Amino acid sequence: MSSPVAILAAHPIVHVNASLNAIAAVLLLVGFFLIKKGRVEAHKRTMLTAFAVSIAFLACYLWYHYQVVHVKFTHPGAVRYVYYVILASHVLLAITVPFLAIRQIYLGFRALGCCAKVGDQAEQFAVAAAYREKHCRLARWTFPIWLYVSVTGVIVYVMLYHLWPPAGQ
Repeated sequence: MSSPVAILAAHPIVHVNASLNAIAAVLLLVGFFLIKKGRVEAHKRTMLTAFAVSIAFLACYLWYHYQVVHVKFTHPGAVRYVYYVILASHVLLAITVPFLAIRQIYLGFRALGCCAKVGDQAEQFAVAAAYREKHCRLARWTFPIWLYVSVTGVIVYVMLYHLWPPAGQ
């Protein structure tokens, strides 16, 4: 376990990043439960907030890694392999999240009829329903990937800065 001195020795932005990941995970779960209850407007606001939090995380993460570049996981043994498997899956899936989330936002707004109006009301309803179906189908992939990335981001942080902090921290 890390001491308070080790936690303070880590760059402060790592704690911000972990907090943003945790907030995004909570917002994703809240958004999921809201849509299951049929609260579309609250779901939309919550998911857009999750996206904004994730964008803030990405900005902080990129800035931090531009400054620090790399932090090594120094603990030996089997836990090292567990850490790298979690980290690798986290990074690979994290690459997909911005693209999936942006597509979901686009489909969600189209499903609500927030974009160009075409034809009569029946045609607009049919177009919106088609976008809603696409949004729901993609959400079956986007939600678990995004949630996994947010949660494993916190797990990586805990492993790297609390359970087995880098040497010299």
